[in-house]
Amino acid sequence: MEHRARSAFGIHLNLDNAWPDDLHGLPTIDAREWGPRLRFSAPARVIEHFVQRFAAELPRFVLYGSGDFHYLSALWLRRITEPFVLVSFDNHPDWDWRPPRWGCGGWINRALELPLLRKVSVWGCGNFECWWPGQIFGNRAAERAGRIDLHIWGDQRPAGRRKRRGVMYRENWRAEFEQWAAKLAGENVYITIDLDCLTSAAAVTNWENGLFEVTDLEWALTQIRGEARVVGGDLCGAYSKPKYARAAQRFIAEFDHPKPPATAAADAHATNLRTFARLWPLLAD
Repeated sequence: MEHRARSAFGIHLNLDNAWPDDLHGLPTIDAREWGPRLRFSAPARVIEHFVQRFAAELPRFVLYGSGDFHYLSALWLRRITEPFVLVSFDNHPDWDWRPPRWGCGGWINRALELPLLRKVSVWGCGNFECWWPGQIFGNRAAERAGRIDLHIWGDQRPAGRRKRRGVMYRENWRAEFEQWAAKLAGENVYITIDLDCLTSAAAVTNWENGLFEVTDLEWALTQIRGEARVVGGDLCGAYSKPKYARAAQRFIAEFDHPKPPATAAADAHATNLRTFARLWPLLAD
């Protein structure tokens, strides 16, 4: 079922059946024919055709599928017409400078190419890509220049290997976030949430899970809204069964992904829907 009505507060772009249609009354665009072509990565020509097809139909807030599509956030950002700060809640930094140009592991670099983007702050990273040696493939130049802030969990690291810019801990991260959010006063902010930043009890995803609880994100979204003007946002990261259009795309994606979760599809949907019901109203208010 496809609904073409626009919503002032958001729309569900269905790429992969990660979310059901008619979700809490949210209008749905059926884009499932594009899902296999876009999953994990896509050639630039496919990306531009996709933009031409759907850009005019998308409002300020977008719900879409697996975290394999998170790089599409860089496309949603093109619609912003004022200087802004990008805030990402993600277990991965997505700052890899290696090919493919359009892929879920490096989309922050596409965002940084936008002239109106002032800065990127990523909260909740626990992935190896933030640490040596994985970080050598990240955009360290942008981090040194202050254009990227990574706020990284140190709790799971050995005690002697926790020294890195941006390290935070469960016991003190809220105090750090509060200080950081206070600096957003008067800023335009775009918020993107990948559910893999949450624990496995709160979200079933196609990637490794992070350490945030749902209550953490509820609190963080409230802090941001108390200081800044939220000009748009998106939410992705729910689990869906992978389908690919190209052999090379499938090979690289399957090599890069962790093993799929053992959770049944129905249980995954139920878990993610509970989390959606708590986060979406705070994101797309």
